[in-house]
Amino acid sequence: MAQILSYITFVLVVLMFIGMLFGLLFWRWIAKKVVKGSTKILFSDSYQENLIELLPGLRHIGIQNVLENNLRSATGDLLHRPLGSSKTWPHLDTITFLPAQTTPFPVSGEENVDVSVTIGPRAKKPMTIKIPLMISGMAFGVGLSEQARIALAGAANKAGTAINSGEGPVLDEELKAAGKYILQFSKTEWGKEEKLIKQADMIEIKLGQGAKMGMGTKISPENLTGKAREIMNLKKDEIAVIHEHFFDNQTLKDLKELVKELRDLSGGVPIGAKIGAGGKIEEDIDHLLEMGVDFIAVDGAQAATHSGPPIMADDFGIPTLHAVVRAANHLTKRKMKGRVSLIVSGGLMVPGHFLKVLALGADAVYLGSVMLYAVSHTQVTRALPFEPPTQIVWHEGKHINQFKVEEGTRSAEKFLTASIEEMKEALRAMGKRSLDELSRKDLVSYDELTARMIGIPFTFREWPVKKK
Repeated sequence: MAQILSYITFVLVVLMFIGMLFGLLFWRWIAKKVVKGSTKILFSDSYQENLIELLPGLRHIGIQNVLENNLRSATGDLLHRPLGSSKTWPHLDTITFLPAQTTPFPVSGEENVDVSVTIGPRAKKPMTIKIPLMISGMAFGVGLSEQARIALAGAANKAGTAINSGEGPVLDEELKAAGKYILQFSKTEWGKEEKLIKQADMIEIKLGQGAKMGMGTKISPENLTGKAREIMNLKKDEIAVIHEHFFDNQTLKDLKELVKELRDLSGGVPIGAKIGAGGKIEEDIDHLLEMGVDFIAVDGAQAATHSGPPIMADDFGIPTLHAVVRAANHLTKRKMKGRVSLIVSGGLMVPGHFLKVLALGADAVYLGSVMLYAVSHTQVTRALPFEPPTQIVWHEGKHINQFKVEEGTRSAEKFLTASIEEMKEALRAMGKRSLDELSRKDLVSYDELTARMIGIPFTFREWPVKKK
């Protein structure tokens, strides 16, 4: 038997060698035959039988739409897409900063620039952070793995900023790793313990978000396992529910009383609310001011999420650019600018985006998706090329056990630090020594519609020259 197997192996090796030799000697002839045959098919078959039909079909429907429609056909269920909208929204790229060259002169690179921020200045215990960039609510369990959460918390601490808990359960380990901690008070049965409320440096009542607006979700036991379920006090087969409301027959009065209760329980830390940016943003802000909030977090329509229906991400809300301008304008109109802090998020990926939003009236910026790529950095190679890079950070990801917390902390901290250094350099280039000196007067746009909407100069117009 062994001799027969050896003989078969020998024959296979010889055949492989002959095949390789044939391929090397006749590869040009083989390639010509393949090209000639495929070209004849593509150039001769009728459109209805031709693979080329894919081109107009995919261009007409769109590759992503084709793939998502196939997923709908496969499941017959509500589709959940990660990482938010993929459509092109009006954004910040047509806006540029005005450099200081002669009036005034730029600030020396050796001089320090103050970028510290205080959130909720009217609160009994305002929250002061060293930088205006905070890590948004990407929750343990319902979103991120334990390792990713701890790494992000450690990075926030080292960078001198705050991290938001998101709407999942809170890990003791991330509380220890974090510096300033923002407790997201969500429409859930978990994450509401009095000890957590008293440990928080800030509390955010989550009314909505850019990718899903005010809608909740249900998470099956198969998609939420392990330690997260234990902290959430879920039974073995119990579905985790994130509701649409905090109260039955909810009213603004209920929410106003909730703000007061949280303020008393926490000892006076800033209490605010997060909303998805909608077309009635001024009305929403009026209602939040009526509730007595210390800060408002506005999440533009480009914002991402762990999973949500594409229709919510693509066909609801207004762009972050429009949202920050309208929100800042309305707070100014209500004489609350500088008294109620404005935090903005949604589709902000690079230091230029962060600084432009601050110039347009935000007091601080939440960073989400960009921090996932920062915290995973070179670790994504443990998932690629056969799995998407997020499989290294999602709670149910296939490669989470290969994620190194210390490495993730270093990468995320370096990203925050590098971003702040770029923002400081930009402020120096505008002749500024403090973030407080930044305003819309430092902006110009090469898109006339954007310039008119924001109320900044359009680059094509001649700049007004002051008479001597």
